[in-house]
Amino acid sequence: MTEPLFSEDEEFDRPRLAAHGPVRVRVPAKINLHLHVGPARPDGFHELTTVYHAIGLYDEITARRGDTLTLTMEGDGAGELSLDEDNLIIRAARALAAETGHEPHARLHLKKQIPIAAGLAGGSADAAAALVACDQLWGTGMSRDDLAAIAATLGSDIPFLVLGGTALGTGRGELVSPVLTGGHAWHWVLAVADEGLSTPTVYKTFDELGAQTNAGPPDGLLAALRQRDPEVLAGELTNDLQAAALHLRPELRGVLDAGLDAGALAGLVSGSGPTCVFLAEDARHAALIAAELEARDCCRAVRTAVGPVPGARVL
Repeated sequence: MTEPLFSEDEEFDRPRLAAHGPVRVRVPAKINLHLHVGPARPDGFHELTTVYHAIGLYDEITARRGDTLTLTMEGDGAGELSLDEDNLIIRAARALAAETGHEPHARLHLKKQIPIAAGLAGGSADAAAALVACDQLWGTGMSRDDLAAIAATLGSDIPFLVLGGTALGTGRGELVSPVLTGGHAWHWVLAVADEGLSTPTVYKTFDELGAQTNAGPPDGLLAALRQRDPEVLAGELTNDLQAAALHLRPELRGVLDAGLDAGALAGLVSGSGPTCVFLAEDARHAALIAAELEARDCCRAVRTAVGPVPGARVL
């Protein structure tokens, strides 16, 4: 069953004038509550069935008027990420300009808190934020669905991060349908690893290990979301890429064990990893799990987050 994420009179469903001042957009990270990886397709991608879930760990992009298209950044990954034409933020801005006939002129600044190469779709989130920010800056009047369609040409996770919430993803992940969750808030603890993992490398390892899958259809997971019971949801979390991530980073088994020992209802590798995500009963339980993980010093950083949250939004 699906439910709309936005009403017809929201900001992305009516014409807008170009912004004169700076535009700030906040965008969340995502985790995969269910990730089934199917066979490789002729285009090199794998057929996926996934349930996306946006959580309250954010990056922020500020867009200002400029004579050219430039990108600067601060925060996690500063000095490591390329800020040139290869960056998804720049590619997203140019894609929107090409689609709408606008000059791709903007000064973009990224304030980054979502760890890079962490299985949390930080790069995809930033591209989604760039689409929303430039749409507002230039007054292109694109609907949320229009922006998601452009996002699909740039990357598999980007359409979801334009939308946010909880959603079913199919195809290579770019076909997104919101799912009914009843408005319940779920509490998560994230254990961020010292070093990232390359998504293509994880998929390659998945194939080399025999492409074994544990995740079937997501019906049980979707039903658990509607029941609003964390213990029921805990039994339905699954990720076909977890075995490949653990093969590449065996030490992640110790992180998963530490989270479960700390009382988490369930733990799994987020997406292609290496971040490990743990489900808690409530905010207090999440804080206790986080404190225990920090005391064990088994990862670079520990964060708590609530989901679902909206996708990229103008502040």
